[in-house]
Amino acid sequence: MLALGLALLIAVPAWPVGAGLAPELPDPGHPGMSREKQEQLGLKTAAEVYKLMPVLPDSNPVTQYIQRLGSKLVAVIPRERSWPYQFHVIQQSDINAFALPGGPIFINIGTINAADNEAQLAGVLAHEMSHVYMQHSAKQAPKQEWASILGALGGLLGGTAGDLAQAGIQLGAGTLLMKYSRGDEAQADAVGAIIMYKTGYNPRSMAEFFAKLEKLVGNGGVQFLSDHPNPGNRVAAVDREIANWPPKPYLPTSPEFLRAKQEAKGIEAFNAQQIADGAKSGQWAQRNRQSGAVPRDIEMAGSEAGATNNTGTITDVSYQQIEPSSEFKSFEGSDFSIAYPANWQAAAGQNSATFAPVAGVGQNAIAYGAIIASAPKVDATSLNDATQGLIQKLQETNPGLRVYESPRKIQITGLEALSTMLAGNSPIQQGGQPIPERDWLVTMPRPEGGMLHVVFIGPERDLARLQPIYQRMLDSLQLR
Repeated sequence: MLALGLALLIAVPAWPVGAGLAPELPDPGHPGMSREKQEQLGLKTAAEVYKLMPVLPDSNPVTQYIQRLGSKLVAVIPRERSWPYQFHVIQQSDINAFALPGGPIFINIGTINAADNEAQLAGVLAHEMSHVYMQHSAKQAPKQEWASILGALGGLLGGTAGDLAQAGIQLGAGTLLMKYSRGDEAQADAVGAIIMYKTGYNPRSMAEFFAKLEKLVGNGGVQFLSDHPNPGNRVAAVDREIANWPPKPYLPTSPEFLRAKQEAKGIEAFNAQQIADGAKSGQWAQRNRQSGAVPRDIEMAGSEAGATNNTGTITDVSYQQIEPSSEFKSFEGSDFSIAYPANWQAAAGQNSATFAPVAGVGQNAIAYGAIIASAPKVDATSLNDATQGLIQKLQETNPGLRVYESPRKIQITGLEALSTMLAGNSPIQQGGQPIPERDWLVTMPRPEGGMLHVVFIGPERDLARLQPIYQRMLDSLQLR
């Protein structure tokens, strides 16, 4: 988080460099969570951000400037240790920024307005990038706790703010906060200083900006974490850190920064209470959807609840827009593999995956596609009872969902399975009303215990054309 931890470098020094030698980025270590899972968690959490906060679309000039600035900083990180960083701007007047696992970074309009020069703004981004680089989120909780959260976020029922809070991620009240330790903050400051130096910005500017924020404490407009106390004189700490680095001419403030800051002043910004109120009413989710602010990869990651939480709406699309390719490609999950149309997208979760065409996905809704999920703890001794239990859960989150065709026995990969046709409302609307949807549910026991289920989703009008594609996907399914 944007925090006041730079003076902690005295107690937790950055990695040593010899006198006159340029600093090098440290080895971030190897946390228990894989790189893939960190990226999944980050994208799913980012999907929650777009429900709870107003975010500028990537087409906005201020966001484009922040993305260019971020790209300059990313360029100095060795490729093998870099991440798929993303940079987005929140329409919030409070001064803050935060990073999510795997690369998504959000910065408030208030932070841009508060920066005196480009180096200060670069310092904020470099600090947040360093949390991702050092994989602090993945090191925060025991491996089994992260596995539980990933399961909750990636499962068929989707994630909640409560699940995220258990993982050390707090959403609400107009903010999203990661629970970093003092040591994490010190490392982020140290690594951020190195990133700034290697990019050509004066690392001291980061410390000067944090020192400026200290003076605003008690005056409002700055978000602080109770577990990130004021560490003291960060300017002196940075001076100690960079004392032996070779002197170099630093980049001046660019005309782009001045234009972006002027542009930012004219953008509507909301305080924390206004954002919290808007989140409760669903205002930001609707606004971000209408403005096109949600990036496609984040939208896909946040839509894995699909048929079980079709609370969003999708503008009517033609079959030609989503028509699946006859060419298939393979997806390898943790305990299953399946083939899917090559022109559709795959979004992986913990023991789950979603396959859908871009045009068939909306905010928290899938109109066309398939969801496959493994539930190792479900008692599938009686497959019929386990299937009925799953259907009841689906109905709890989807009022109006009903059994259209009762479960019947089929064979999948040599295992007995049940096929059930469900009927409900599609997220596609015509004349302000949802069109009918058919969800083909297939359930089967896992070899190691538990149950695996697949839901094939599509509007009733297109069921006949989709059925051969979905059957081909099902025929390709292999359990391990």
